[in-house]
Amino acid sequence: MAKVTSDDLGQEPIGKLLIRQAVPASIGILVMSLNVLVDSIFVGNWIGSIAIAAINVVLPVSFFIAALGMAIGIGGSSIISRALGANNKEKALKTFGNQITLTLLVTVIMVALGLYYVDSLIPAFGGKGGIFEPAKIYYTIILYGVPFLALCMMGNTVIRAEGKPKFAMIAMIIPSVGNLLMDYIFIYVFDWGMHGAAWATTIGYLLCFGYILYFFLSKNSELKISHTHFGLDRPILREIGSLGFVTLARQAVTSITYLIMNNILFNLGGEPMVAVYAIIGRMLMFALFPVFGVTQGFLPIAGYNYGAAYYDRVKESIYTAIKYAALVATLVFIVLMVFPGEIASLFLSDRPDLAVEQLASNQFVIEHTPLAMRMVFAATPIIAIQLIGAAYFQAIGKATPALLLTLTRQGFFFIPLILILPKIMGETGVWISFSIADVLATVVTGYFLVKEINTKLLPK
Repeated sequence: MAKVTSDDLGQEPIGKLLIRQAVPASIGILVMSLNVLVDSIFVGNWIGSIAIAAINVVLPVSFFIAALGMAIGIGGSSIISRALGANNKEKALKTFGNQITLTLLVTVIMVALGLYYVDSLIPAFGGKGGIFEPAKIYYTIILYGVPFLALCMMGNTVIRAEGKPKFAMIAMIIPSVGNLLMDYIFIYVFDWGMHGAAWATTIGYLLCFGYILYFFLSKNSELKISHTHFGLDRPILREIGSLGFVTLARQAVTSITYLIMNNILFNLGGEPMVAVYAIIGRMLMFALFPVFGVTQGFLPIAGYNYGAAYYDRVKESIYTAIKYAALVATLVFIVLMVFPGEIASLFLSDRPDLAVEQLASNQFVIEHTPLAMRMVFAATPIIAIQLIGAAYFQAIGKATPALLLTLTRQGFFFIPLILILPKIMGETGVWISFSIADVLATVVTGYFLVKEINTKLLPK
């Protein structure tokens, strides 16, 4: 088998290259999403709907800290892709070293703060009533593993920047499989409840970190850094920060969205309504995995070819990525519109031996989820334009438009909508806000992307 190098990003046909990059990314995201999905099914069936709601409350905090690693990873990987495209190997090495140092510093500080303010953060994110205690158990254990998750997220994007998508795929599969195996042992066999769910997830993070470390120490990686590359470099940090802030801002807005949604839904229907959103959230992660996979595959291709000034290839990569992503998004849309009830029923048990209160809660969730799912995913076929458009500006190092377009959907449209529409339409106003925001964000992103293609991506 021929050795895969970063040079292939500027040489292979775009369609073939995008498939080679996107398929492993999609498989990795699929397995990771399946992990979250099956994990929720295990927790829902073996512990209960309140446990699903508790995990949903914790996710925005732990994911935000992990997103620091992803932000540093994507920001630095954009630099690495362009540096490799311009044949500037030393800058790529220095950037990678700075990514490692920065990820460790930032995530350890954030974890310390997260543990100190645990009793304030959980209620703020909707962990009220019966949700608080299981959420606190899960949160405390998970937080210890988050720095390793952040390093994994950072390292995974660098592996893609090197043009090694299969290794990145394996890195995403390992923690997912490990988590599910530990779920079965800790929750079902040992009956550890929320403690078991949390330790299973944390062990998954550690397994992933072990594999990422192996990759960069082995001959598979082109980035062989020395101790001199770990010293923080201000210009590189500034560039990592400006580009990474796009990802961080997106996750920050996502965390704020969880905070608002959990509180609004708790007020509308208590713990069961929060559990409905937890299932919807899992499906947002799982069902769109091929679209996210195409987006991940697109990033290093666009970044490398832009750095090499191959603008025709950059333009072709945009059109091809949108075409592929739109196709798979439409297929996802059809499945979710046809089978929402069957999907919802997977998450919870209706066993007659359950307590009356638990059975009633489960039934409420199963009845309310299908219609909510249809409204949330109604605009799915068009989201490819928004995702690829925002990713393009990030890939080529244009931080400001990337930031603004990334925030368009959730920050500029979705949050105002969920603050207004539920007061007018109740529960329906919450769910319909998703699709309205998707449509508005797609229109805005499409305008700026077309303008960029027609004015900037001209042959030299």
